[in-house]
Amino acid sequence: MTDKQILLIYDKECPACHFYCQIVRIRQSVGELVLIDARDNPEVMVEVNAKGLDIDQGMVLKMDGQFYYGADAIHLLALLSGRSGVFNRLNYWLFSSKKVAAILYPVLRSFRNVLLKLLGKTKINNLKQDGNERF
Repeated sequence: MTDKQILLIYDKECPACHFYCQIVRIRQSVGELVLIDARDNPEVMVEVNAKGLDIDQGMVLKMDGQFYYGADAIHLLALLSGRSGVFNRLNYWLFSSKKVAAILYPVLRSFRNVLLKLLGKTKINNLKQDGNERF
């Protein structure tokens, strides 16, 4: 990882998460956004696990050695994003407020969990919690 790389760790098997991560853009002056599928068990997951962050309940953004989780991650992504394109403008408008991100993120996560349950996906269960394999 270089100093200018910003890691976004997420569940690639979630269609909603994958769509979001594929379309979100950050300003070039900020750095390079590197998408990481948590299911591939990348080395960064050791750090995510050590911090007790449940990847099944929120994406993780690692920037400058700091970890941002869930609503904080999506809020920071909105602040770092470019304003080109309808999606990025909407993303900025919705999530640039930390308070709004804190309210909307759990709602969106609930819809995501229902979607993954309907699709029959299993959880990543990176924290190895008993009985936590299915949505």
